Amino acid sequence: MGFAAARPLRIPGVYPVIGAALFVSLILAAWVLGARAIRTGTEAEQRLAWAGGLLIVPFALIALFWVGLGPPWVATPAENVMRYFVLLASSIAVTLGFLILKEALRDSGERTYSTLGSAAAILAGCAYLVWMCFMIGDFVGQVRDGHAPPMIVGLNDVLDVLLDVACLLTYLATAAFAASFGRSSWFGRSAARAYVGLSLIASLFLVVRGIAFPDPTSLSTPWYTQPGFIAGIPAIPFIMPFLLGVLLLRRVGDGADPS
Repeated sequence: MGFAAARPLRIPGVYPVIGAALFVSLILAAWVLGARAIRTGTEAEQRLAWAGGLLIVPFALIALFWVGLGPPWVATPAENVMRYFVLLASSIAVTLGFLILKEALRDSGERTYSTLGSAAAILAGCAYLVWMCFMIGDFVGQVRDGHAPPMIVGLNDVLDVLLDVACLLTYLATAAFAASFGRSSWFGRSAARAYVGLSLIASLFLVVRGIAFPDPTSLSTPWYTQPGFIAGIPAIPFIMPFLLGVLLLRRVGDGADPS
């Protein structure tokens, strides 16, 4: 994320090289960690490897495409079209990863929290899907016509609600799966509580902030000092699933019993 935020890195010929290096490094690390089980493991190991691989997709794509991109209000419309395509692909990957993870947890005997997490992930994925499509349409209009389509501008309040719901449900899905990991002994009790606690704290920040997404240019303090603003950034809810994905790949790579 640090490479994505640094706008001075957006130098033609430089940022693609940095992005490619980060992407290849992440893919190689995932492969060594356990993703190779997708090809060579048992069916149970393949399931975990697929789940872990899909959950790390968002930050693999961010590493590849977002070097020097900066926040939406400093990027060009064409860059923002790419931004929201990456977020769209990321939300689909996380939803699929959680659904595969549910099946793996069912094999281990835990069904309550994994079912709740799966339901929340599906709803979050649907909300993200709709919101991302509107945002892509918004910036495609800006690239083509020089301004956002009036119809989409008129839906800003509705789109804020959609994003809020998508982020909140992603945090809740992560909390449910972390609790499921604890019940299945894939996590220690302290680690499970930490994941659940961090996900619920992020949810609380989002709820306290309110439904409307603040205008970062009109805030009284910088946006990066406001927890509610950060919690509602579309890519931030993918951090905890990414960490769960790393854990799953490590579990496969260490040869732990998937069930």
